[in-house]
Amino acid sequence: MIDPEASTRPLVMLPKARTGPLRAVGRRVALASFAVLAVVAAVYLGRDGYSDSADGEVSLLDAFYYATVSVSTTGYGDITPVTDFARLVNILFVTPVRVLFLIVLVGTTLEVLAERTREDWRQSRWRARVRDHIVVTGYGTKGRSAIRTLLTTGIRRESIVVVDPDPRVVAEAAEAGLVGIVGDATRSSVLEQAGVRQAREIVVATARDDTAVLITLTARQLNPRAGIQASVRESENVPLLRQSGADHVVTSSEAAGRLLGVTTRHPHVGDVIEDLLDQGSGLDLVERPVTAEETGRPLSAVAEPALAMVRDGRKLPFDHPDCAALRTGDLIIVARSKRRRKTAPQDGDGSG
Repeated sequence: MIDPEASTRPLVMLPKARTGPLRAVGRRVALASFAVLAVVAAVYLGRDGYSDSADGEVSLLDAFYYATVSVSTTGYGDITPVTDFARLVNILFVTPVRVLFLIVLVGTTLEVLAERTREDWRQSRWRARVRDHIVVTGYGTKGRSAIRTLLTTGIRRESIVVVDPDPRVVAEAAEAGLVGIVGDATRSSVLEQAGVRQAREIVVATARDDTAVLITLTARQLNPRAGIQASVRESENVPLLRQSGADHVVTSSEAAGRLLGVTTRHPHVGDVIEDLLDQGSGLDLVERPVTAEETGRPLSAVAEPALAMVRDGRKLPFDHPDCAALRTGDLIIVARSKRRRKTAPQDGDGSG
């Protein structure tokens, strides 16, 4: 999966903590332009004290010319101050402006270099510290919705890494406080930049099913232990995703179709399902471990509405015979309202 012709490493965009170098350069260019215009005004207003070796007179164009060559320390000598007043203006005004211009020029260069060095240091520091994070490949509609849901469940922004080939959407992710990687997630080098080897979860939310398969294959080779959650448009590609290493696969088009069918037949049921999918809004479905007090008791005795239990990787509905006695290590899926969310047992998956 590594492309030997890829000579440039993927671009890492960290959340912005300060004013960018381009804005700083813009301010300095504006200051330098103002300084040049001030010299132009001073020379043109006192043009009678200057001599032009070409025609003897100093026009507005000549004033711009003199200001630029003087402030930039080029100084051809074809336009010179000849009166005492003009020379005094050069001593007291033009020369300080020239020094200021040089300070702005050198300062801009140093600031850009310092910002680049600081950004490289931030990136190297981030790579050294990143552990147990979540990598989201694709920052389209599905990727954004997945991240929004993760944030509502308590995942920290700095523990989410977005990978997308479009620099504009990655810049948006960085502005939102996420870490962004510009590059093709099907390449091992790009996923390495995202720290996939140290990732806890990988979310594959690309627009194309074939791309999702390649990303899943590459990610599973790099990290055999991470959980991989993938999305596809067509159900016929679900087996390919599972064979490639995906732990769970969501069929986006069929899921939307099923919801449409339920809403058509039972409108209020469709509303409840939408509410359950929108984490943090009203009703939420939460997966949490069985508590010590619940061990040995039936699933129906759980204080919260319990819909299913997971035991040894098997999902069992609430009326399954095995749900008659909960065991340590079981997971239960319960529905929580917004009012009870703060006092309910923790699901153990919100720290990030």
